[in-house]
Amino acid sequence: MGPYVAGVLVPLVVTILLQNRRSRKKRGLPADVGGEPGYAIRNSRFTAPVETAWDGITTLAELFEYSCKKHYHKKLLGTRKLLSREMEVSADGRSFEKLHLGDYEWLSYGQAFEIVCNFSSGLALLGHQREERVAIFADTCEEWLMALQSCFRRNVTVVTIYASLGEEALCYSLNQTEVTTVICGQKELKKLVDISGQLDTVKRVICIDNEIPSSAIVAAGSNWVLKTFSEVETLGRGNPVDPDLPLAADIAVIMYTSGSTGLPKGVMMTHRNVLATASAVLTIVPGLGSKDVYLAYLPLAHILELAAETIVPGIGGSIGYGSPLTLTDTSNKIKKGTKGDASALSPTVMAAVPAILDRVRDGVRKKVDAAGGLSKKLFDLAYSRRLSAINGNWLGAWGLERHFWNLLVFKKVQAILGGRIRFILSGGAPLSGDTQRFINICLGAPIGQGYGLTETCAGGTFSDYDDTSVGRVGPPLPCSYIKLIDWAEGGYLTSDSPMPRGEIVIGGPNVTVGYFKNEEKTKEVYKVDERGMSWFYTGDVGQFHADGCLEIIDRKKDIVKLQHGEYVSLGKVEAVLIVSPYVDNIMLHADPFHSYCVAIVVAAQAAVEDWARKHGINFVDFQELCQKEETIKEVYASLVKAAKGARLEKFEIPAKIKLLSEAWTPESGLVTAALKLKRDVIKKAFSQELAQLYSS
Repeated sequence: MGPYVAGVLVPLVVTILLQNRRSRKKRGLPADVGGEPGYAIRNSRFTAPVETAWDGITTLAELFEYSCKKHYHKKLLGTRKLLSREMEVSADGRSFEKLHLGDYEWLSYGQAFEIVCNFSSGLALLGHQREERVAIFADTCEEWLMALQSCFRRNVTVVTIYASLGEEALCYSLNQTEVTTVICGQKELKKLVDISGQLDTVKRVICIDNEIPSSAIVAAGSNWVLKTFSEVETLGRGNPVDPDLPLAADIAVIMYTSGSTGLPKGVMMTHRNVLATASAVLTIVPGLGSKDVYLAYLPLAHILELAAETIVPGIGGSIGYGSPLTLTDTSNKIKKGTKGDASALSPTVMAAVPAILDRVRDGVRKKVDAAGGLSKKLFDLAYSRRLSAINGNWLGAWGLERHFWNLLVFKKVQAILGGRIRFILSGGAPLSGDTQRFINICLGAPIGQGYGLTETCAGGTFSDYDDTSVGRVGPPLPCSYIKLIDWAEGGYLTSDSPMPRGEIVIGGPNVTVGYFKNEEKTKEVYKVDERGMSWFYTGDVGQFHADGCLEIIDRKKDIVKLQHGEYVSLGKVEAVLIVSPYVDNIMLHADPFHSYCVAIVVAAQAAVEDWARKHGINFVDFQELCQKEETIKEVYASLVKAAKGARLEKFEIPAKIKLLSEAWTPESGLVTAALKLKRDVIKKAFSQELAQLYSS
């Protein structure tokens, strides 16, 4: 056999063997568990649930202190300095704030730990007692994490609240938990001042920013002690107070859900709960270590981000802070010609919700389409060759050809997120197969798609780094058991063939204690079995594949029965339709009194305007364009195409749509901070539009 023939055949044979091995790999195995009968699976690599990955560490306070002492001189927390702030006026007269941010400035582990100890002492000296609760109501930043760890050193329970939460939910959360100290940013301080008359227990407000507006000082008057973060830290530095460290079973956090259905619920998490999830993820992500740099920009009030920022210090890594609006060089708030957070930091690891990854995909596609010509042909060829390989075709782009396409085509895409990303953790909502493949190919990094809930500290399942399949969320995390139980009413049984199906129930040390001051709801969805294992009933419906990986196929609450008896799963259909390049967001609506469903669609401005220009359609502004009949027809046709591609039933495809020009943001109150739909709020806000769709 000649060397050239061998050079071709050997890689092909190795590829085929690896593909076969991967397809036969058992990622989850049957487990013997207690509680309600069902079909239970555990992670194949662990016979019992993992509780801690660090010997002798049982609390988050212990883990942080251990890490800071071990990595004393290493960089831990980085923040970019604001160099300038400008206002730009667009062609249609709207003003936009643009920021010029500098390089990252770092605190070492030792410096961060010193600030944590000082702030913890300062908090005690201000009069905050151990049994009282602190609320952190701010955007993600280094002070947020240090304030959290400061509270843990006094065994003070922290109430986490989304910075975008509305007044009613904010008031409800603070009063229900009887918070006495609020730590917030300047923007959030203004919200607190507006509702100050409705807050029953707040005594102290600590502003993260060094400047407190005079209006806030006047409004606070004698009702609150108003201090800055640095003032409290300085107070504690001169008068150190001994720590009062927690136990594993103590409540670390009361995390308020984002309230997609009514008022938010406060989930009580112990130190043991959060540590279990962090430990489990550490065993799954390959090669996590002190050389890793993590880009933090998701809300720390979300369990996905809180878990991530627990893990990174635990491995000696570095955390650089950013925001969704300054993430890339072309982000909305970044001044043209200056660097976004990812370019400035060059992270190796990041977490993302699907909405963020969808935007990256759409942004790249927009640039490729705009370039056209040879650039577009090369991109399409490179993408199709790599897609063929990822789908298991041994004639696809492997080995040297893969490196060739990375250097020639995909290196520019990888530069969007700094050029060093080697792993992305996706959670919070289902990730479309199209986006997953796009990120895998263009960024050249695996995506670990997780499934979990606030109630399970984000723990549930997590896809293996070498699993290139789409549409699945992996085997159980090492801290969890996943059990399917029959849901006969919906037609899902564990005896179904070829795969067992049913409601997903999660058990393990990551399952939280319950809802704060809501015993009725706690008893409804939390159960403890005869072996002492806690289980959470998710309301999601799943099925297990032969290798032990879970696939989410339905949601009990999202299923609507149409007039003629067909069942429509709203979330499933929305996940299919949002793949359309013309769609920024979508809410499907089904009514038992009609035989068809309809949809409210938020148009993707760049894609729709680009289509209009190419087809010679004149418009004054985007709102007018969205009202044009030809635009609605084009968007609707793209929805039908996506639906047929996913083989949706005819009754699942919306018969009519209403096209909107204004994006749904957490500030608008139509989506949560995690960008999940607030169905009831949207239905109320667009009740007239929905009525017109059914009546026309």
